[in-house]
This record gives sequence, C-alpha cells and structure tokens, in this order.
Amino acid sequence: MNQCTAVALLPPPDHVIALSSAQGHRPEAGYVLCELGEDHNGGHAAMLWDEGGRPGSAVWARWSGERAELARLPWCLALDARNEDDACGLFAGHPSGHGWEVTDPTDAAITQELARQLPHLFPEFTGEGGD
Repeated sequence: MNQCTAVALLPPPDHVIALSSAQGHRPEAGYVLCELGEDHNGGHAAMLWDEGGRPGSAVWARWSGERAELARLPWCLALDARNEDDACGLFAGHPSGHGWEVTDPTDAAITQELARQLPHLFPEFTGEGGD
C-alpha cells in the first residue's frame, strides 16, 4: 500500500523558541509527512525522534485537521516474517499496515529511476543478483 500523503506544519515548541532567542535567531516551523498507509483510520502520525531505545522511546507528531500534538509512543514489536531483522518502524497499535507494507511512492519512483540510470548499483532490480 502507498503511504498517506497528509502533511502538517509544526511550529517549533515554546521552549526551543525561548532557548534560541537568547542566541538571536528564531527557529522556523517544519513540515511532517504522515508515515501511515493511505486510507488509514484515525489521525495522522510522523515520528520526530527516537529516544535511544528506552521503552516508549519514540516521539511522534499526531494530527487531525488543524490540531497537532506530540506523543511518546512505544514501538510496534512486529517483525517481517520474510526478514526478521526488519522491524515495523511504526508505533504500537497503529492503524493500517506495518512499516514494511507501506511504500513511499516518491521514494519508490526515485529508486526506480536510479536503478534505470545506474543498474550496476541496483542488481536486485535488474535480476543480476549481487554479492
């Protein structure tokens, strides 16, 4: 399934603004893209940062419409049965498919074009195998 294309503009948190104003500059707002599968139920979500492997260690932006909030959420513990080194990468209890089932269409298009231009770097796309 393709990745959801919802985008949110997040202003910097107040404490970041306060810290940076002492240095004479103001941080800018930034955009986040929903990481869930398209047509998911509930609000949108984008991981902002991993807190170093502690339980509940990822901070996510969750939004619906104009309202956004930050939430510390535990990782989904599912592993891909085809590759047990491939963890889900989304939060526990997420809607839609697991991370390995969600395809970023822009990333896929770029990878496909690079494989066409540089087939020696992408043997998995050309059937040449590889080491």
